[in-house]
Amino acid sequence: MPLTEIQKELGRILALNRSEDSYLAGGAAILSDPQTKRYSQDLDYFHDSPERVVSAYEADRKVLEENGFKIKQDINQLGYVRVVVSRGDLATKIEWAHDSSWRFMPVIKSKDFGYQLHPIDSATNKVLALAGRDEPRDLLDTMYVHKEILGLGPLVWAATGKDPGFSPLSLMELLKRRGKIRPEDLSRLHLSEIPNIQQLKMEWIEAIKCAEVFIRSRPIEDVGCLYYSTLRQKFVDPGEKDIGEISLHFGKPGGVLPNILEET
Repeated sequence: MPLTEIQKELGRILALNRSEDSYLAGGAAILSDPQTKRYSQDLDYFHDSPERVVSAYEADRKVLEENGFKIKQDINQLGYVRVVVSRGDLATKIEWAHDSSWRFMPVIKSKDFGYQLHPIDSATNKVLALAGRDEPRDLLDTMYVHKEILGLGPLVWAATGKDPGFSPLSLMELLKRRGKIRPEDLSRLHLSEIPNIQQLKMEWIEAIKCAEVFIRSRPIEDVGCLYYSTLRQKFVDPGEKDIGEISLHFGKPGGVLPNILEET
């Protein structure tokens, strides 16, 4: 689990305060997977309203102080709080933020974190984050979700459901501008393994190429959806072989479980 020791401890301590409207999200939700290589810079907790940010922060602050942590506040405004939490020589950032309750899946229970964003929503959020900012960490995380959760094409197709201001092709145009990483960019990240920059670049180019082919192959009436395979019981690229029948899965406030089609 590539979270730091203090992040793992904080995640366990704050798990008791988590709920369906106050859950772990952001990079930490993706990077808690044992196969990831990048350590998260912080813990991000998302909330369905600005008011919920306030109440969650106050409850968490009390628990942190009771457990001997020091809290240095960086930002405190309606809908967003950022602090540095430390004990001894260990420290990390924690953020409490308001995010839209619109998502593809309900949040999931987690033995380590209480509640956290479903991986498919973390993946679509990461694609949108990379489109909006040229950060090496977002590229590494996007390549991880592309390989381990769902391909870039289906993720871009679905991400326009969360942000209808994009079309799949306009989102692709922004992503095509990403993928430039220099060695000094990687040196600023906390990585358990340094990727080969040339290999990463080629993998990104191939992912972009395949994503564009996928997007141009899909019917426009499906835009903004995910595709769920009952046979595999997971979200898939509908062009894959041996996936059985698929159902279209659209998001909604609070998320929704997939519509399960009967196999014939």
